[in-house]
Amino acid sequence: MTRSGKIELMSPAGDFTSMQAAIDNGADSIYFGVEQLNMRARASMNFTLDDLPEIYRRCSEKGVRTYLTLNTIIYDHDLSLIKMLLDKSKAANLTAVIAMDQAVISYARQIGMEVHISTQINITNIETVKFYALFAATMVMSRELSMSQIKKICDQIVKEQVKGPSGNLVEVEIFGHGALCMAVSGKCYLSLHSANSSANRGACKQNCRKKYTVIDQETGFEIELDNEYMMSPKDLCTISFLDQIIDAGVSVLKIEGRGRAPEYVATVTKCYREAIDSIADGT
Repeated sequence: MTRSGKIELMSPAGDFTSMQAAIDNGADSIYFGVEQLNMRARASMNFTLDDLPEIYRRCSEKGVRTYLTLNTIIYDHDLSLIKMLLDKSKAANLTAVIAMDQAVISYARQIGMEVHISTQINITNIETVKFYALFAATMVMSRELSMSQIKKICDQIVKEQVKGPSGNLVEVEIFGHGALCMAVSGKCYLSLHSANSSANRGACKQNCRKKYTVIDQETGFEIELDNEYMMSPKDLCTISFLDQIIDAGVSVLKIEGRGRAPEYVATVTKCYREAIDSIADGT
């Protein structure tokens, strides 16, 4: 939740142009990947370590929070890199790291960097929120939760006074707009099996967004499906019931799209900015 008391609007930044589009159109925060250890390692340009001071400079001038995504599966050979990334991010005064691997969470806590729990953790209940409250004060809920389930978790956080390391109540974050993975909280293995390219290492080949033909193995009869994206769910759009999301107690609304064009980021950010402000103003 922002200082104004409004829900925080978090926008994607795949490169500097997209980041500026988010800033210029009213984002309260941006999230981005550096190098290759993030879930959009192949889909966006990604920033380098040398870009971190400039990211902080541009965002801090406008009061925009900066969130580094380090939310892939981590192996032993990645550990030195993640420690360097976190050290450089801490030195650059980035706001927080979005993480799912316990190694990332642990080292970020060790150096005093704020942690946000990624949707990849798949948080679906208050007891899991309590567990991760030991490490983080902001958590992205599982994308599969319904509005009523999200509201119940938000209500229980307040009722039971579930607080993070900062001493503040845990903030609930949800995805509010953009593409949705067909797999539970994004843990898909299709592209790993088909192309040895792991989605959980940021290298998704988007198999679900290809055209397919169904074949009857007994007769050989084929059906070409008249659906461009047979396995992919429709993109998410919550702007028509954003007031219900805010009333449920959600603190952060996240827009998907680090692989999208700057024009997309600008338009979606602007629309949700207007919606959030109009709800707050009662207009």
